[in-house]
Amino acid sequence: MKEMIILDSPTRIEECVASVNKVMFIFGGKWSLLVFGQLLNGPQRFNELRRNVGGISTKSLSDILRHFEENEIVSRVVYPTVPVSVEYSLTDKGRDLQSVLMEMGQWGGRWEN
Repeated sequence: MKEMIILDSPTRIEECVASVNKVMFIFGGKWSLLVFGQLLNGPQRFNELRRNVGGISTKSLSDILRHFEENEIVSRVVYPTVPVSVEYSLTDKGRDLQSVLMEMGQWGGRWEN
């Protein structure tokens, strides 16, 4: 059962807004949610991810993945192949956001015009 957070005081509201602001900092970029959504499908290599997102530049994808890694949303594994291959996957912290994304999608679906 979901725990309902009750925003019954200005302090609780401020804490909630501050937490949401941190999440928006992580996912506020143009491509961030699309990259995150692709990683929900499982681990992917850089070029595979770039193809699956479609239209994203190499630099933008690189920046997003670095940002996700710094915020412990994504883990990066380097395989000693020739050429070197790198695989990205969601951490436990990243996977924990799946339910939040689904809730946001449902909310958006209910209220889109």
